[in-house]
Amino acid sequence: MKLIFIHGSGGYEGIWRYQIAHFLDSEAITLPGHPQGQPCRSVEEYRDWLRKYIKERNYEDIVLAGHSLGGAIAMAYALEYPQDLRGLILIGTGARLKVHPMYIKQLEKAMEGNLEDWYEWMEGTHPLVEQRFKRELIERHKSIGPAVQLNDLLCCHDFDVMDRVQEIKLPALIICGDSDMMTPVKYASYLGNKIQGSKVAIIPGTTHLTFVEKPDEVNKAIEEFLRRRIMLC
Repeated sequence: MKLIFIHGSGGYEGIWRYQIAHFLDSEAITLPGHPQGQPCRSVEEYRDWLRKYIKERNYEDIVLAGHSLGGAIAMAYALEYPQDLRGLILIGTGARLKVHPMYIKQLEKAMEGNLEDWYEWMEGTHPLVEQRFKRELIERHKSIGPAVQLNDLLCCHDFDVMDRVQEIKLPALIICGDSDMMTPVKYASYLGNKIQGSKVAIIPGTTHLTFVEKPDEVNKAIEEFLRRRIMLC
């Protein structure tokens, strides 16, 4: 089995540090354009880039774990190439990911040169993340840049598999923070109701970065899922 973690909008592989340290032989990828290369223009393009990445390395028995945009990529992959996968772990994501206009306007202003407001906005995000890690996340967001983050959010905004998600027949774990305002609990509940046999885990006292805020609880949920639903299949 190969466990692959996929980051969210404007992110990078290091956001999964607590998961990579815990799960042996797992891998966190960095999507193209973050910042090397050019970002893909849709969830489907990211999906096809990921499949090429997987095939070039001859990975088999894959479990995809995706956060937010990464979860959308994982679902798109499961709908198009289910034969490649053993299971899904969907964290802070949804079958549809409409983005609030406030976030889009903030990034458009940053692309026009108003970076100070963007920096200030980022300083106010992720209040539950340990301070040194939060500083790293913000600095990496800065290096990746507002254009890539905006591109990714627009990919999310266009993503909608609400009428297809029930076609996913793979074992699935759906994780959500109980205080996640970007992809709230109702998104996780919808996925849980539509993906047959899936399990929903709500992590108390966490927000959109639940796997960073309470990594031990999230890792425990993933570990149990892999042991009970994947290893025994």
